[in-house]
Amino acid sequence: MISTKQDRTEYPQVEAIATSNSTIEDTGSAQHPLKSTASHSSATSADSGSDVTYRVGVAENTNLKFRRSMEDVHTYVKNFASRLDWGYFAIFDGHAGIQASEWCGSHLHTMIEKEILEDETKDIREILNDSFVQIDKQINAKLEGNSGCTAAVCVLRWELPDENELENKVMSLDQHKRKLYTANVGDSRIVLFRNGNSIRLTYDHKASDILEMQRVETAGGLIMKSRVNGMLAVTRSLGDKFFDTLVIGNPFTTSVEITTEDKFLIIACDGLWDVIDDQEACELIQDIDDPDEAASILVKYALNNGTTDNITVMVVLLS
Repeated sequence: MISTKQDRTEYPQVEAIATSNSTIEDTGSAQHPLKSTASHSSATSADSGSDVTYRVGVAENTNLKFRRSMEDVHTYVKNFASRLDWGYFAIFDGHAGIQASEWCGSHLHTMIEKEILEDETKDIREILNDSFVQIDKQINAKLEGNSGCTAAVCVLRWELPDENELENKVMSLDQHKRKLYTANVGDSRIVLFRNGNSIRLTYDHKASDILEMQRVETAGGLIMKSRVNGMLAVTRSLGDKFFDTLVIGNPFTTSVEITTEDKFLIIACDGLWDVIDDQEACELIQDIDDPDEAASILVKYALNNGTTDNITVMVVLLS
């Protein structure tokens, strides 16, 4: 079962310097089956160790035929929040400069981690929403210019069973559930491949979306040529202070229990999704066992099929 949360007021329904390739690895020794001592170091390749049950691969391309510079940033944190086998995976697609995406790549995971450790009973979706709103304010207050970015963020973690499931039972480690929490603003996307089917875990916040059009217009903005005030194609982002309350940072969030039917995640910016649908992307890499190779295949596909944007793809193998 996948549980989603829309922005309640809008819808009815180890700090690291992040570059375009940023991986933060917790290399601490385990003190508890679900905890490890924090000792982070920067790296430029995804994890290949045996102490986590997932594997991460990343590929990217500036696409110089159409773009002069790379404005995408990705961040991966192994053993996130100093917990063994937790993970943080994120892609930020910048526009009007790379400043906002770099800021998010460097700081957002530390905000989320801090909130988790302050209250581990709090719904992670609420933490994601609070952190997105907080970093949106930071960008607008601390960075010069008007840059912004879309964001697609995942937190993968182990959780205890619900209290009612533990009634009259003795708890054992194999009762822990693996849960995935996601949040996004804009049109960067997260897709889960489950039992041969693609499941989109994000919501495309575009000015062509009827609900987003209504929200922007209610806030006093105009949608012209499927753009906010005729300029910005996305209706939610981090940064973009020029648009004030029209383009907001509240994310769409989901919660899903990961099972043996779940094979992998694709996290990618719209440079991929502009030229391929979710199911086709999953089927293209479903037989690939190397996550770096899988990510590279998707980037090459986007380039060969006419994408005009920067491309960043992260593949997380879950099996």
